Amino acid sequence: MKIGFIGTGVMGNAIAQHLLHNKQELWVYNRTQKKTDNLVEQGATWCPNPQEIVEHSELIFTMLGFPQDVEQVYFGESGIFQANVQDKILVDLTTSKPDLAQKIFNYGQEKGAQVLDAPVSGGDIGAQKGTLTIMIGGSEKTFEKVLPIFNMFSQSAHLFGAAGAGQNTKMANQIMIAGTMTGLCEMLVYARAAGLNLPDVLQTVGAGSAANWSLANYGPRILKEDYSPGFFSKHFLKDLRIALDTAQQMQLNLPATKQAEQLYEQLVNDKQDGDLGTQALIKLWWS
Repeated sequence: MKIGFIGTGVMGNAIAQHLLHNKQELWVYNRTQKKTDNLVEQGATWCPNPQEIVEHSELIFTMLGFPQDVEQVYFGESGIFQANVQDKILVDLTTSKPDLAQKIFNYGQEKGAQVLDAPVSGGDIGAQKGTLTIMIGGSEKTFEKVLPIFNMFSQSAHLFGAAGAGQNTKMANQIMIAGTMTGLCEMLVYARAAGLNLPDVLQTVGAGSAANWSLANYGPRILKEDYSPGFFSKHFLKDLRIALDTAQQMQLNLPATKQAEQLYEQLVNDKQDGDLGTQALIKLWWS
């Protein structure tokens, strides 16, 4: 299939490599062109803007940082909707706003395109291994068309309902992760203050009822002082804000998620560590 891929950062680059390994024709665009160099070396074709990506492709993926980036890539100058999208399939893998997903879907339908919102979970490790979980909103017919491609870089792809349902599911996912990340950090802070052997604590806690993905994957990185981004802290802060804004629209109060948002705001804004991974939250306690 002729596939366009827009946004080849940590996650997008790994996903695009799986598509190339599965012999798909690939056109790529990223604001920083050098982040596509390895893909071009493997057979992808560089395009200078999203509009040209669409002109070459049948299926277009976007994997961007913030909702404003999504808005610009779809609706801005030389953006996706500046091209003829009739009969094209547009899939946004970005974790973004549910109402923006609905806006893209509605506008795409008017122009004859098929649209899915399909945020992913699994971090850099899941992207590299091709074991991501994909949460999807849109039509079942479009989902069935794209499913063989989703299977090239995921272990699970599930349709949750109409446009925006994928983003709402991802918000539920991020709310859960907020709890596991704050719990992981406070557990390590407590264990160190108590004079415990931290590797042994990780192994023991991870073998019991407190086991979770964050502990297994980020706990060892914290002990090595490895704060490299499997997922940027600034992007997680963005996700928590989206979750809280959407919850407010639904007249929900989520106090634990609010507390997590305040902690990540300290990390990103006060400590200026937004380009570090989410595990860098521990730095609020440990220098």
